[in-house]
Amino acid sequence: MHVRLWISSCVGLTVALLWSCNAHLYPLNSQIRSAYHRQLRDMRKAYRHFVPIQLPLDSLQQAFWIAPSPNFNIRQPDLVIIHQTEEQSCAQSLATLTDPHRAGRVSSHYLICKDGTVFQLVPDVYRAWQAGVSRWGSFRDVNSVSVGIELDNTGHEPFPEAQLHSLLVLLHVLQQRYHLDTANFVGHADIAPTRKQDPSVYFPWSTLAAHGFGFWRDSVLTDPPADFHPWDALRIIGYDLSDTTAALVAFKRHFIQTNLTPVWDSLSLKVLYNVYQKYRR
Repeated sequence: MHVRLWISSCVGLTVALLWSCNAHLYPLNSQIRSAYHRQLRDMRKAYRHFVPIQLPLDSLQQAFWIAPSPNFNIRQPDLVIIHQTEEQSCAQSLATLTDPHRAGRVSSHYLICKDGTVFQLVPDVYRAWQAGVSRWGSFRDVNSVSVGIELDNTGHEPFPEAQLHSLLVLLHVLQQRYHLDTANFVGHADIAPTRKQDPSVYFPWSTLAAHGFGFWRDSVLTDPPADFHPWDALRIIGYDLSDTTAALVAFKRHFIQTNLTPVWDSLSLKVLYNVYQKYRR
């Protein structure tokens, strides 16, 4: 099992990310590297002067003290979000994801090229700007609780075997490191159904599920019971129902992939009931 990992900076927590791999320092231009280190400096400075809350001290009846406790750690992710870049090359995507001057700046924790090369752009423990306005179950600020993985893909093509192999290796490491639940591997369209359509119907969610990353429908499906409520089931799985049509299409893009019409038909109800039971276990 060998994967090439390229990282933008040898941050202590990220160097030993993958097993049986060689990490290299990728030669990003000096402007990007300077912006990265400036962001790190600003974060460290903010933590050095961290005051949890500002109170109108003259209104307190008793003294207000700051007594720093060492009993804390960096937050760990609970979700993994799969994206597709929808650009023409990995180099173009890398430029977009590391551009400090781009309007509506975006980033991700990882970018995986078609040949399987892995770039780490943001350390797991930091909050990358990848999910945008989104929701999954009780998670409303998804950026704060997730790791984002971008796959080099236009959205109109299959995902190459080398790329999927690297993705599976990376997902295994993330699952082991952060003890992630099987259910917590989802797509960008799942968490933002009104805005996003990635990854496309070409993405092999069944392959990921076979390795323990997310769920997939069984080969044998049964009719749901008469009292089955599909919208309640979608909500329990995690979908945001503020736009039910978009939520239904996102579900079908993930779990059916052959028919994205926004209506409940016999197959989609059977699949929903089957998947819903997995989330209820």
